[in-house]
Amino acid sequence: MSGGSQPDFILPTREDPVVRASTPLIGGPIGRFARIGGGGFWTPIRALILLATLAYMLGALIDFPCMAGGWVSPDNYEHLCYSDIPPLYGGRGFAEGYFPYLQVPPNGEILEYPVLTGVFMQVSAWITKLIIVIAPEAAPSLTFFVINAILLFPFFLMAVVCGAKIVKARPWDAAMIALAPTIILAGLINWDFIPIGLVMWSLLLWSRRLEFWAGIVLGLAIAAKFYPLIMLGPFLLLCLRAGRMREFGKLLGGTVLAWLVVNIPFIIGNFDGWVHFYEFSRERGQDWGSIWYAITLWGLPQIPPDMLNYVATGSFLLLCAGVGALILFAPKRPRLIPMLFLVVAAFAVTNKVYSPQYVMWLVPLAALARPKWRDFLIWQAAEITYFIAIWWYLAGYGIADAKGMTPQWYAFFTFVHVLGTAWFAGLLVRDALVPDDDIVRNDGVPADEDDPAGGCLNDAPDVLPWLKKREQLVDA
Repeated sequence: MSGGSQPDFILPTREDPVVRASTPLIGGPIGRFARIGGGGFWTPIRALILLATLAYMLGALIDFPCMAGGWVSPDNYEHLCYSDIPPLYGGRGFAEGYFPYLQVPPNGEILEYPVLTGVFMQVSAWITKLIIVIAPEAAPSLTFFVINAILLFPFFLMAVVCGAKIVKARPWDAAMIALAPTIILAGLINWDFIPIGLVMWSLLLWSRRLEFWAGIVLGLAIAAKFYPLIMLGPFLLLCLRAGRMREFGKLLGGTVLAWLVVNIPFIIGNFDGWVHFYEFSRERGQDWGSIWYAITLWGLPQIPPDMLNYVATGSFLLLCAGVGALILFAPKRPRLIPMLFLVVAAFAVTNKVYSPQYVMWLVPLAALARPKWRDFLIWQAAEITYFIAIWWYLAGYGIADAKGMTPQWYAFFTFVHVLGTAWFAGLLVRDALVPDDDIVRNDGVPADEDDPAGGCLNDAPDVLPWLKKREQLVDA
């Protein structure tokens, strides 16, 4: 459109009180008669790319004390700039030229990451070696970190841009992804930007009804990190309720095909090296950030190690059963992305470990599930308290007379982040049970979409017998 007061997308400065209150420095909210979309340079996508770039640079700046000091412990914890990336360059054989999975380095430490992430790390290691040849004075671990930071940035932009395009009427919701405080703080701890970007690309393809290609990209995401696999559950149940099983079959087929193409060469090349990630995940005990670890810090009985997998998995499946019941019995079929948030959140809070960067899995889903800045920032604040707590706890862990957070306070903040996530999830459950409270469904742009990110699910009928019978009773 060329101008006027009725744009074809939602303007946060008009709709969101928090955004409106934050605009005085840039001239205040957009007025009633502002010309919008008149062909200027600053389209929403370009503005979001700029915001994401500035946020990424801020995240890198926060890591500067560690880059300057070589990630020495406990300084890396005290300055809140710890990263897994530098130590793994020398610790998993990349520095010596060993290819992950297919070769075992002399120290016997096999890479404990899924294949696509390992390949990404190997490419970064090759570039690092080339730079060291050109500039021998370059510090290997620092160079490896910088190369990874550069190569991960496109995946962050992928998440932001796809997030802006999934719901056509709400591009500015992706500003929550671009400016999320936890992404600024935790973005370069690990390689989680890879699956996050791929998941958002997959959701964009699904929203455009390209189910097979959405599956291909989702399969790549699963090849980079395990958690996207559990997202197939909501897809299945929503498609079952809507009578869209053919479309789900395309998604599943693409997912399996892409995962196999990436993984089979390594399964054949060295099965023991390939399977190590899955064995490591199964055999690890309760670890940082998990509720199972936190309860022991408060002096409560520890779950026996041989029972932990059953308890953690059982708790996750119980929560998934609740999400499944919500999908199948809610008065109106829930939107896709809120249900994806619920299952990923269930996985995160019941897992045997909760690394500080895991919150990043949820940020893009939260932004599209409930794009309300107040609720988003309350949840982010809870996660920030945990981010600070874990590093200050580790700063004194195992060191006599060290200044650090006590175990009891660390456990407290672990439950703060769990309760914050549960609170946000509760808002999504309420939206599903009371559809009139769902701001995405009721923004009126356009007026005829009940799940604008749902692809083939959007405006689909309910085909399950008990739902059709309920509709008949209501109509009668």
